[in-house]
Amino acid sequence: MDRSAEFRRWKAQCLSKADLSRKGSVDEDVVELVQLLNGREQYFTTSSCAGRIILLDGGINGFEVQKQNCCWLLVTHKPCVKDDVMPALMKATGDAILKFEPLILHVQCRQLQDAQILHSVAIDSGFRNSGITVGKRGKTMLAIRSTHGLEVPLSHKGKLMVTEEYIDFLLQIANQKMEENKKRIERFYNCLQHALEKETITNSYPKEKIKDKNNSSYTRKKKRNPEAAHGKCITEENDEDCENDDDPGISVTIFPEDY
Repeated sequence: MDRSAEFRRWKAQCLSKADLSRKGSVDEDVVELVQLLNGREQYFTTSSCAGRIILLDGGINGFEVQKQNCCWLLVTHKPCVKDDVMPALMKATGDAILKFEPLILHVQCRQLQDAQILHSVAIDSGFRNSGITVGKRGKTMLAIRSTHGLEVPLSHKGKLMVTEEYIDFLLQIANQKMEENKKRIERFYNCLQHALEKETITNSYPKEKIKDKNNSSYTRKKKRNPEAAHGKCITEENDEDCENDDDPGISVTIFPEDY
């Protein structure tokens, strides 16, 4: 079986499976993004979370808490206030931790070139912790993620260790991060549409016309636009945010044969 056929089989199998997440469905803020990716033959999503504020009760040793070994006291994909958190926090018997987790989206790509296009769009949209992994069996995965999370312990052995005023302050920060996360998702969706449309036009353009255009005097005299050359979608909104960031490049990890 060739790689393209195998990719189509993987995609069909993945998209036919039931959603086993806690919510059981795709989060509202990423529905259009997931549909856009799954509607393209070279991509399909394997998991997603639009971003959330959560309150966990992690037992005695809260500093080593793992989400699968703790009690979920509160989960919301919307901004929240102190009155939402305090009743849940009072139920904690161990070490309660307040967290904000930004978007995480895993996408399997048909080939490395497809992943690189998506990776470039993700980086330019503010998801600068994104990376590509390549398995020896041919699976190319892209994780789209950001670094603007939040994690703060609130209680120890069931005893509240901070004031309610401080909790209110933390929630203001978490809500601001939630709003920024939503803007980045919208930016990513718009830039991805632009990149995919550009790729479609490029792939459908006759090769002889491309050759003629490249040999023209107009092409030699025209100044090169670095953003356009790399397929970047830089808007006024995110230009300032990305201006001082170092280019993280592309991280490619090779997994064992049984990946």
